[in-house]
Amino acid sequence: MSTGALPVRPLDAASVHELRRAAERILAEFRTSAASPALLERVAGAAKALGPAIRHQCRPVDTDDGLYVLRGLTVDDAEAGPTPASWATAGDSAAVHDIELLLLATVMGNPIAWEGQQEGRFVHNIVPATGHEQEQTGASSSVLLSPHTEDAFHPGRAHLLMLGCMRNRDNIATTAASVRKVRLGDADIAELCRPVLPILPDDAYTKTQCFGGPPPSVPTLWQSEDGLTLRFDPAYTPLEQAASAYRAAYARLEAELARVSVVVSLSPGEVLVVDNDLVVHGRVPFKARYDGTDRWLKRASVRVPGHRTRPAAEAIEHGYGQTAVEAHGV
Repeated sequence: MSTGALPVRPLDAASVHELRRAAERILAEFRTSAASPALLERVAGAAKALGPAIRHQCRPVDTDDGLYVLRGLTVDDAEAGPTPASWATAGDSAAVHDIELLLLATVMGNPIAWEGQQEGRFVHNIVPATGHEQEQTGASSSVLLSPHTEDAFHPGRAHLLMLGCMRNRDNIATTAASVRKVRLGDADIAELCRPVLPILPDDAYTKTQCFGGPPPSVPTLWQSEDGLTLRFDPAYTPLEQAASAYRAAYARLEAELARVSVVVSLSPGEVLVVDNDLVVHGRVPFKARYDGTDRWLKRASVRVPGHRTRPAAEAIEHGYGQTAVEAHGV
């Protein structure tokens, strides 16, 4: 079992068939999973027509784990084809699964795409790429991908992150840790709720890193209506600029997240759904073969209307000039 005691939401056979047929119809019409206004409109209509069983399993995250695994989708390994050599060469590889993930994302909220990442696609291919082994991005392999909030640098980041498994023959684990499970003293929480340091754009956004505006300082933690929430990316946070008290509190948070971290080794057809305000995620190191059999995930990002409130100051952040395109969900 790939997820241990983590929350699992199984899709029954009828729901799996319903979702696949909807995706196949859309793919037959558009012959691509690259989003256009017409395709997004068709996806929204098809998602609205999906049955109550699918909608129930796609309900909001409802435990302090801050995540769940949606299980039951089918992936034919031979039909999917080789793991792409990089996202740039993936194109429409296993396109029907892109549309399945986009349909599920639209049931959950409004899918988003970043103009500066993976050619503006709403579904990304996460595969190891030659020459990127040491980076802190999804294209890396030989280093620990540090636990982080997805797109933490941006105020318009996703509320939900979806990782759908296409291939994982080596049982490579995604790591996940919920801020709701850490133990921190009141003084540390108060320290980390202060906007002291910026979070800089990661290496997946090369043009954004050249943005000329001053980087805004943001809080690492804040109290939302239903509990503690975080915005965390130590690999892109200039901690050396902070005072010792802040660095010490940050280190204790990092240690606590490591203590409560769980590993999720996804199998083909499983989709990990993460609340991006509660859970930091990463990945263990592995040795890529680049032979068409490496780990292959599909990633979608979702904004949820009415999701818990983030700090009001985020409304005036410049986002380093990066723009997210939001699809119209149901």
